[in-house]
Amino acid sequence: MAHSAVPTTAPAVAPISLSALAPWAAFVAVLTLVLLYFIGIEQGATAVFEGETVHEWLHDGRHLLGFPCH
Repeated sequence: MAHSAVPTTAPAVAPISLSALAPWAAFVAVLTLVLLYFIGIEQGATAVFEGETVHEWLHDGRHLLGFPCH
């Protein structure tokens, strides 16, 4: 009888604990909020930086994501 080169059992996968995942989830959440602020809100009275520089750099992304800016 011929032996198959393909293993018949799946390799064991170690589960990821929530305590190991929490710092990464918090980092992604903060990064998402910062990007959302710069793309959606950074202009006019709520601007952190002076002038229109950040607005102009993110202008096309603003339209792509559906944020009005005109």
